Formats: sequence, structure tokens, C-alpha cells
Amino acid sequence: MHTAISAIEPELRGDLTQVVKNYDIRGLVGDTLTAPLVTALGAATVDELGLADLELVIGHDMRDSSPEFAEAFARGATARGARVTHLGLCSTDMDYFASGRRGAAAAMFTASHNPAAYNGIKISAAGAKGISFDSGLSAIRDRAAAYLDAGIPEAEHTHEPQRVDVLADYARHLRSLVDLSGIRPLKLVIDAGNGMGGYTVPAVLQEAAGLPSLPLEIVPMYFELDGNFPNHEANPLDPKNLVDLQARVVAEGADLGLAFDGDADRCFVVDEQGEPVSPSAVCAIVAAREIARANTAGESQPTVIHNLLTSRHVEEVVRELGGEPVRTRVGHSLIKAEMARTGAVFGGEHSAHYYFRDFWGADNGMLAAMHVLAELGASGRRVSELAAEHTPYFASGEINSTVADAAAVLERLRTEFAGIELDELDGLTISEGSSGEWWWANVRPSNTEPLLRLNIEASTPELMAHVRDEFLGHIRQDA
Repeated sequence: MHTAISAIEPELRGDLTQVVKNYDIRGLVGDTLTAPLVTALGAATVDELGLADLELVIGHDMRDSSPEFAEAFARGATARGARVTHLGLCSTDMDYFASGRRGAAAAMFTASHNPAAYNGIKISAAGAKGISFDSGLSAIRDRAAAYLDAGIPEAEHTHEPQRVDVLADYARHLRSLVDLSGIRPLKLVIDAGNGMGGYTVPAVLQEAAGLPSLPLEIVPMYFELDGNFPNHEANPLDPKNLVDLQARVVAEGADLGLAFDGDADRCFVVDEQGEPVSPSAVCAIVAAREIARANTAGESQPTVIHNLLTSRHVEEVVRELGGEPVRTRVGHSLIKAEMARTGAVFGGEHSAHYYFRDFWGADNGMLAAMHVLAELGASGRRVSELAAEHTPYFASGEINSTVADAAAVLERLRTEFAGIELDELDGLTISEGSSGEWWWANVRPSNTEPLLRLNIEASTPELMAHVRDEFLGHIRQDA
């Protein structure tokens, strides 16, 4: 066995300790994330997942560095014996589709909603199964470090990479899951943020993949693929990035607006008045549809996953419709694992990640958007009415506070609220009241920054504001 790829000088490597995160790999292009480091990660992924002589699909988004990084990863993977299949340009959920449909491990090059200077890798085991730090990423990191030191030896058998285009198959699969052909005509504005939604929307919701036209009039915004994000960051979770879409929806007299993040795996909804719709409301709408579909198929008490930051309303809707809600921690690998463990039909997060059993338990923003379109198109109601029905309570949104000692602040909160219900599933959740007047507050430390993240929901706006101010006083008292 000879060395296929030589050891890398320290100054050219990048920094594995900084780029390998809890749920993915992400860093600054040319600084913490470099092509030699990515090559070592490709080799390490093959070894850790046992992919010698097996297929590994590799996709990438529209960032300037993504094609180079995809090729670098493929070099390392090929050297260790994987059968590499390049998908080329794709959204993250297209990468999951290829992983699920082909039964192959996958790597997706994207930094999602992060600015242009960043890139990263989302790695999946065969069947679009998520890999976290504890379930493989830490071991991949350690193997990659060894390869940077010693070089990458060539496997006994190597295989020439191939290329496939899965866009049309992906579009057909989504249309098979949500039939939009019979809905009333809808006009929608879609902001792709110069990200991969500009590639997938024309294929799935229009005719670019050769599929029949749908009763949708689409007003496109920023569909040109541009990893420099010239119009705004492709991060719809930040309200300033929705401003253009909100104004355009009102100006066009559209029924709704949709905004995708950079890799198009998340989708945010804006109603006909230009107001954002809570991701928890979208969770409730989609959960109701998936429960109904499962019941029609003869399934009793289908499970729905929701993380602990979604509205209490989501759990109430699931129970009311005969489903079984399962509350989980935050994080896509955790949700995917729970989807698999429970056989859940659907899973939702407050951050607009939506997971589907019929999509290998993986998240798919486009599929969630299609459910909203189907519900709107069949009901004859306005989005604002649907949103109001599914937003009966009052939330603070996520409020970040910089703290010197997160553990000390959490201990102070435990002491201060010792007389009421405390739960430590993910951070610290404190709640009071179960009917009538009630509230809950969750405080979670950031994994990467000296921050505490506060989320609150309450039965009335006045109570929410009171609890919010009380918690912020405790959290920030040493600032």
C-alpha cells in the first residue's frame, strides 16, 4: 500500500478543532477550512463509515468555494476506496434525497445561512441518517488529523468517480408526496436569497424539470445563484432578511410569500399582509396534515416530534387529532435519531426545520412549503387566518445574552425558581401553570459562544413580557 496523498504542512492545514461542530463541519474558507483539510476529512469519512467499495454521494451549493471543496473531499474518499458519485449543484434536501433513494452515505458542501466567507460539510450515513459529534464526527475529526500528519494511504481497490443529476427525480418524489394539481390558483412571491432555492423551486413548483404546470403564479426574487449573497444574507430567521419579501408580497397582492435559506433546507412563510408566520404555526399545520394522512392509511396514534422550543400549541394540536407528541432537545441529528426511533410521521423545530418520515426522516423545507400551499389551496382561507388559528399564545422569540459564566447563571435560576417545575432536557426549562394563566421559559447555553439563549411563551402578552423581563434581569444582573 502506497501513500496516495502526502502529509500536509501545518501552515496549510486549517484547524480541525475549530471546524468540527456538534452537528456539522463549518469554518472560514482558506483559514480554518482548507482544501487539504477537506481531503483528509473525505478519507476519514470513508474509514469511519466503512464505505470502501460502497457509494458516497457528494453535492454542493452555489458558494464560490463549494465545487473545489467537493472535489477535494472526493479525492480523499476515492483514495480510501469509496465509489464517489458527484451530484453537482444541489440543495441540502436534494443531497438527502440522493442518500435516501440510493441507500448511500452523503456529503453536502454548504454553510447554510452563514455569510459568504464560510463553508462547511453536512455528512449523512446511508439513508440520510444524521451524524453528530457524538455519533461519528469526533471520530472523523481524529482520523482526519492522523491523515494530515502521515498522509493518506491508497486503498486496495479504487474507483473512478461518476456524476448523476437527481433534480428531476427529486422534484417528482416531492410531487408524489403532496399533490398540488387540484388546488385553487395561488399567487406567491418566493425569495431564494441567491441560494439553492433558485435552482429547486423552478423544478418542483414550475416546469423546469419537465413536470406538468401547477396552478401557481410565482413571482421570483433573487433566484440568481450567487454565493456572495448580493441582496441580503440567505438567513430568513433574521427579520431584516425578510423585509424585501414582505414588501413585495403586499405590492403584488400575493396570497403568501416563501423565503428559503442558502441551502434551501429551511423555508419561512409570510402571510398576505406581509407578516411572518411562526415556524410553530407551520409545524401545527403540517403535523395536522401528516396525522390525517397516517390515519387515512390505517395508522392509529401516529407520532409527531417537536423540540422543546416549539409552541405548546403544537403538542395540543397533535393530541387533539389523536397523535402522540414526543418532546425532544434542539438539533437536527437528535431529531433525526428520534424520528427513526419512534417511527414518527413528522418532526418540527422552532428554527423552521421540518422532518418527514416519507423523506427518510430528513428535513425538507420545500416539502413543508408544499404542505402549506396544499392547505391554503384546499381551504379557501387566507394565510393570516391559518396563522392566527395556530398562534394562540405569545412568544418572546430567542433573546441572546452575553454572560461571563453560563453555569453560574443557570445555577442562580435554579435557586430563584426552586419552588416551581424545572426540567433539564435541554438547558433549563422552568414553567408554571397548566391551564388558564401559564408560562414556560427555556435558557440554553450556546455550544460555540459565551451566550445564553432565552425563549419564553405564555398564555397572555402581558404575562410573557413580565416573565421575559424577570428572566433577563436575572441573566444580565452581572453584566
